[in-house]
Formats: sequence, C-alpha cells, structure tokens
Amino acid sequence: MAATWRNVGSGRSPTAARLAVMAEAAGFLGGCDGKLTECMQGRMRTLALFNDYYTAHGENASFIAKTYYHTTSALRQIGNASDSLPSVSVSKHMFESIARDLLLERTDHTIEVYEGSGSNWRLTKSGTPGNIGSFEDILFANNDMQDAPVTIALFPNLRENQCTIGLSYVDMTNQKLGLAEFLDDGQFTNVESVIVSLGCKECLLPLESGKTSEFKNLLDMLSRCGVLLTQRKKTEFKSRDLVQDLGRLIRGSIEPVRELLSEFHHGLSALGALLSYAELLADDSNYGSYTIQKYCLDRYMRLDSAAMRALNILECKTDANKNFSLLGLMNRTCTAGMGKRLLNRWLKQPLLDLDEINCRLDLVQTFVDDVELRQTVRQLLKRIPDIERLTHNLRKKAANLSPVIKLYQACSRLPYIKCAIERCDGEFSPLIRMKYVGPLEKWLDRDHLNMFVDLVETAVDISHIDSGEYMISPGYDESLASLKNDLEAVEEQIHNLHKQTANDLDLTVDKLLKLEKGTQYGHVFRITKKEEQKIRKKLNTQFIVLETRKDGVKFTNAKLKKYGEQYQKIFKEYTSHQTKLVLRVVETAATFSMVFEDCARLLSEIDVLLCFAELSVNCPIPYVRPDITPSDEGDIILEGCRHPCVEAQDGVHFIPNDCKLIRSQSWFQIITGPNMGGKSTYIRQVGVNVLMAQIGCFVPCDRASVSIRDCIFARVGAGDCQLRGVSTFMQEMLETASILKGASEKSLIIIDELGRGTSTYDGFGLAWAICEHLVQVTRAPTLFATHFHELTALAHGNLDDSSKMAAIGVANYHVGAHIDSSSHKLTMLYKVEPGACDQSFGIHVAEFANFPESVVNLAKRKAAELEGSSETPLTSDDTNKEAEAKRRRACSTDETARGAARARQFLEEFARMPLDQMDVKQAMQHVSRLASDLENDAAQNAWLKQFFISS
Repeated sequence: MAATWRNVGSGRSPTAARLAVMAEAAGFLGGCDGKLTECMQGRMRTLALFNDYYTAHGENASFIAKTYYHTTSALRQIGNASDSLPSVSVSKHMFESIARDLLLERTDHTIEVYEGSGSNWRLTKSGTPGNIGSFEDILFANNDMQDAPVTIALFPNLRENQCTIGLSYVDMTNQKLGLAEFLDDGQFTNVESVIVSLGCKECLLPLESGKTSEFKNLLDMLSRCGVLLTQRKKTEFKSRDLVQDLGRLIRGSIEPVRELLSEFHHGLSALGALLSYAELLADDSNYGSYTIQKYCLDRYMRLDSAAMRALNILECKTDANKNFSLLGLMNRTCTAGMGKRLLNRWLKQPLLDLDEINCRLDLVQTFVDDVELRQTVRQLLKRIPDIERLTHNLRKKAANLSPVIKLYQACSRLPYIKCAIERCDGEFSPLIRMKYVGPLEKWLDRDHLNMFVDLVETAVDISHIDSGEYMISPGYDESLASLKNDLEAVEEQIHNLHKQTANDLDLTVDKLLKLEKGTQYGHVFRITKKEEQKIRKKLNTQFIVLETRKDGVKFTNAKLKKYGEQYQKIFKEYTSHQTKLVLRVVETAATFSMVFEDCARLLSEIDVLLCFAELSVNCPIPYVRPDITPSDEGDIILEGCRHPCVEAQDGVHFIPNDCKLIRSQSWFQIITGPNMGGKSTYIRQVGVNVLMAQIGCFVPCDRASVSIRDCIFARVGAGDCQLRGVSTFMQEMLETASILKGASEKSLIIIDELGRGTSTYDGFGLAWAICEHLVQVTRAPTLFATHFHELTALAHGNLDDSSKMAAIGVANYHVGAHIDSSSHKLTMLYKVEPGACDQSFGIHVAEFANFPESVVNLAKRKAAELEGSSETPLTSDDTNKEAEAKRRRACSTDETARGAARARQFLEEFARMPLDQMDVKQAMQHVSRLASDLENDAAQNAWLKQFFISS
C-alpha cells in the first residue's frame, strides 16, 4: 500500500494507481472482522497505518479533511462512482498532530492503528484519552509530558432516592490504582469534584446506566468536564478474583490490600471493570509494580468544572498570554516538567488540613526570607532532567541508554542540592532539613542511588558521554572486550593500508588521499578529480573506481575490500552483543525505579515551593503570608486584595480592594454597580486568593486571614452548548443547582449576574429565592454580584420569612463610579465601598462602546418612561425607596455628596445633645435651631431642599 501511495505521488498513471488503491483498501476492509466498518459508521475514529503512511476511510476521512486540512479537496474517492469510498492520506507529521489533538486536547476520540496488506490486517496500536501508552513516543517526542491521564470507572447504585457511587481509577503512567465509595446528589457534584481533582480523561460506565433517565445529569456532567464516556457491559463490573488479580499487580504483601478491599462494595465492581478494560494483567511488566490507595473526598477542597473555568485556574489554548491563567502565572518551576505537573495537581487539590497548609507556608517563608538559598537551589534544579519521565521509560525497558545516562547525571547533582539546603539557618530550618536533607542523605548512601551510580560507571563508557555517544564500556563484558580488540585490530590494518597506498601513489595521507567510511560502500579511498590520473593506469589491476562526483573519486582495492568486510562482520557482532548488554543494564537500572520516583516527588515539591517564593517576591507588589484559621472559627479578611492574573497584565494599574466576609456582619455580600466597574474581578479575586492560600502559597494582599473552605462554587457567566442542547440560561440554572445542592456552610460561593437569561421578573424572582436559600439554609460566605438593585433589600431583613433568617450577616457593597455634572461622562473608580448602588449605568456603557448618538438619546428617553411607569411592589417600603432614588437621580453626584455630608453633620450634632441635662423646652429650642440652620443651608443645595419640600 505504501508503494501505491508513493507511485500516486510520483506521477504514476492515475487509473492504475486508483485500481491498486481500491484492491488493497478492499482487502483491508474485509480483513478487520467488520470493526473498521463500525468505525466508519461513526462509532469511533480509526487511522490505519500502511507502512510509512497513514490512511483513513469513510467518515473518518471526511472528519480529518474538514477538521485538519480544512478542505475536502484532500479526499480521494476509492471504488466505482456509484459506490465510492472517500479516503485521505496522512503524513507522519500530520498524524502526530492529529494524535496530540485527539488524545490530549479534544479527549473525545479513540485512535486505532492497523498494519498489514491485502486481507491480512492486525491492530498494532490503540489509544484513548485515558490510556495513551501506545502513543507516548509520538505525543511527547518534542513536548514535556503533561499530567498523567487518568481513567475512572463508575458503578452507580440508585436506591431509595439515594445514589451510592462506587469509583475506581487507574494512572497507568505512574502505576497507581485508587478506590472510593460515597453518596452523591442528583447533580453528581462529588463525582465531578473527583474528576477535576484527578484530571480524569476517560470514564467507564455500565451500558445500562447510560440508558436510564436518572443518570442523564451524570452524562451531562461528564460531557461538561470534557471526559470521554466509554460504556461497558454490566457483566464486566464484577469483583470476582479481584484479590488474586491485585496480588499479581500490587507491590509487597497482599494482606494490606485485603484489608483495604474489605471497606468497599460497589467500588470493587468498578475496579474489576477497570482492570479488565486496561488489560493490566496482559503485560508482565506490570506485575509487582502498582500501588493502591483509598481516595478520600474530605482531604482536598472540592472544585467543579465551573469553578475551574470561572477562576481561570488552568491554561487554555485561547489565552493571549500565559498570565491569563493561574497556572500560567504561577509556573516558574525549574525542573524539566516535573514541577509544572505537580503545580497542576496542587491547583486542582487545595488542602483542607490546617497543619499541612501551614507546613507549606513555613517552607515558602524560608525560601522567601533566604534569597541566596532560593537562587542557589533554583539554579541547581534547572540542571535536573524530567526524572518522572525517565523513570517511566526505564519501567518500559526502553532499548537505549539515554534515560540511564540522564538519571546518572541527575544523581551527580543531588549532593549539591543537599549541601545548599543544609546551609539554611532560618526560623524553619529544622523543618526543611527534616523534610528534604534526611531523605536525600538516605538515597545517596551505598544502598540506594550510589549503587546505581556504580552500575553506570562500571557498565557505560563514561568518557564518551559528553559527546552524546552512549555505549557499553568494553571492560564490562569479556566477550565485548574481545570483539572490541578484534575491531581495533582490523581498524589498525586498514589505517596501515591507507598509509601504504598513499606512499604508492605519492599522495599525502588525509590531505590528498582520504579514508572514508559510509553505509553504502563501507571503507573507501577518496581523491580529488585533479589527482584521478594517478589511479587510471592501475584500474582493473589494483584499484576499482566506485563513484565519481564533484567532490572527488571514491575507489577501493582487494585488500581494503577484504578488511572492510572483516570490519563489518565484527562490528555487526559487536553491535548485537552491545544491544543485549544495553537491555541487561536497562533492566537492572529499572530496579531503582521506586527510589527515583521518591526522588522525583521530593525535587518537584521543592521546585513548586521555590516557585511560590519566587512569585511572591517578584510580582509587581510582593505577596504576603496568609493567616489560616479553621473553617468553623475564623472569617475571611483580605485587605488590599488584588487579582494576581489581572495585575500581571501589561499596562494595568490595579486598584486593590478590601474584602471582609465576617460572620453576623458581612458573611453574605450583595455587590451592585455599573458594568465594567470591576464587580466580576472583585469576586473572582477573592476566590483565587482563598485557593492560593489553601495550596500553601502567599497571596496578593496587604494582609490576609483565610478560614479554610471545603469547596469553592463559582457561577460566573455561561455560554450556549448547542451540541448538548443547552442554552445559556439552562447552563446557568444547572450550575446554580449544583451550588444549591452541593454547598455547605464551610463552602465559598461566588455568583455573578444570576438571572440574565430570562425575563426581568423571572430572573429577579429566581435571584431573590436563591439568595434567601443561601442566607437561610446554606449559610456559606457568599459574594453575589447583581444588577437587580432590589436585592439590596435583603440587607434590611426583608425576607419572605424573616423569622427564619439565619444571623449570618447580609451586607450591601457597590463599585464606585463618577458621573461628571457638566459632561455627564462616566468614570469607573474600581473601588468597592459599603452601601448599595442607587442607579444603573448601562446607557453610559453603551456610550463607551460608541453607540450612535440618536440611539443613546432614544435609550435615555425610553428608560425615563419605563422608570416613571414602573409599579412593581417588592417590599413594604418600596414606594418610599423608589421616590428617594428618583430624588437622588435628579441631582448631580457632587451635589448629592455635599447634601449628604450636611445631613450627616445635622444628625451627629443631634446625637451629641446632652438630653439628660436639658428640660423639654431647652431641648426643643436646640432642635429648632439645628433644623433652622439645616434649612438655611438647604436653600443652596437642591438635594437637601427636596426633603423640606416633600415634608
């Protein structure tokens, strides 16, 4: 088939080429047991490998042409005009790009590669987003290895309005298994948090579960998280022989595994399906290599996909620069990939344990305070390779010495890292020595990495490492040494012949007569065309011309030919024997995998903590260490709080704000104000700061105290998802339902512009009801940004059932804006201040967008008409509040501010009256005088005058 495609590209007769392609494609289709036919019907995408070329057929061909070539002209039709089959050829480079996109980015396809010819085809490679082992060399050839893909299996059991989830997961890159079992709600919020935390790419589900209406929300959630759904027969979800199977896979004794499995029921069924699907027992190299653990939901903060998007935690392909995401901003790691992968995991798994968080903060504090230590260790870590990736290659027994040599070079740098850390003498130096110096000393002794170093120095020719030649040392094996001596002896004979021939031809060695070695002719002599006449007389008797080119003439003789054949024969034996020794060395080196895995974890942890310190001191304004308090005791106080990603953008002068979520005072904050005024940035930066504090990083504040949150729920904007038949408003309602069902009083809730996707009255009604539920039932700290100004009445206790209102504290805040009295120009102040905003600024924002003046004027007239005719009684004192709002809108902002200041002065003077020392007459005279003075001042202020007119 490869020859067929090459002939097509080289001008072969189109008719003959098409016939040849048809014949071989027909054989391919008939030889795959109907599997490819199923693929073509849209059940999966398959790329078929034909020697050096890949081809796809049917719907797969059309998909590739439209998605990656962006044209259907890349398609070729195979077969008769009435029954033709579209086909497309894919180069190796394009195939690698497609594989990366489908398996790492889109995560909604599987790939299968076939080899063969005629009617004899066999599957040689298959890959899914959760199992990319067959394609690792392609996916990560020129890229850092991303976070290891994880496949999960779910076994849901719905009974008596409760859903028990049995869950298991496998990380085949790091050879880990996990089990969990828990109750979940109808929105499957716990499952979603596990998926986000583990970075799952693929989910196994019993086939019957996908057909029931009860699990529609589960399927929607998997789609929302970008997880590939793979449905398996329910008979595969079984736990029979599970202990026996795990006994082969798990390191060490099986007894702890038996004890662990006794805690689960439904989780064992999920694990059984996972082992069958991943075919772990089919590969002998997996035996004794895996670890298994229980996954605890209450160890990490729960984050759902909506919160991950709202807070911009992970990188996105559409980001204009790396600082758009928290991961991109914080990634200042030095190791080749290890540190970034750990940072990625930490951002998805903020801690809940107070001691663990403070331990990380102590270590970051050490690196922040000791500049020399931080810079020294960071420079050393830059020379550390990706130990995780290299160890993974060792476990796969890669047939080359490259990972062995790189791990050897890493070992040589570990003592310097240990010495640098030992010199630390700060407040937390005992902690840093205990966590890092002790383990490094243990690994560097004779029983661990030093044994690995001895192996490499004995087996590998160290003298050639710097030149990039990784070879077994001849002294490592007697047979190899003997072959090496034979090889050198033949080489010496060839060099002696070279000198003798140069003397016979009266030519200078290596200058006029060169000795070369190539793959086509082996050892040959070469002279310039100018000296060619010196060998012409001796042709056919002593010399044989092999090739004449511009750069000279290549020739040989009988002796050189004989020596060359001897050399090739010995070299072939030498290479074959060396390959066997390389495999032996790699196999021996693989026994050190567990030590290197522990070493990689330690170095990547140091790298991330150094990254936190580097970020904290080198950002535009240094970050501060947060005070962490238990979830049921402290408040959330962020003074001078900033958004780390926004302030890092070029040309941005960020205006900090205080956020004080205090129980019984401002635990539930309603934030109003104009569009583009900074409401969304303000509420997001609070969520980002809390998350950063709980992963153990300093935060962008002047002072911070954070009460540990078990979950961050964020509903900050939504978009249509036409493929799932979900509108913007429906998406908003689904995310809000997750908040109402999943949040607890220990959560942090962030909601922005709820209710925009429907009518004003419906939207307001929903927003009011949701606020009441969050205040009375959930009682979690909440930031609620809205344009429904009527919601600010909640702060005055205007609930439908105020007797049930929890005393958590509802407070109004607004983002400041200034309208110039003469030009009516709106200026955003980006300051969050106490109190509610008394008007909307939508028309002013439209002016910012350069609306036509006629449209703006019409909008102002219609808004005034609607404002005058609006009669929507929301609370008992709405009429007075609306009248008050209209009076305020009739005056300029400056006039209102002066009038309010004078009114405040009147009230303060009234409050200072010594009533206990005055009789009634004196008191009335004093009040009359104060009122008279206020009325005189009101004559000069329209805002105050309106109060006297109305009274």
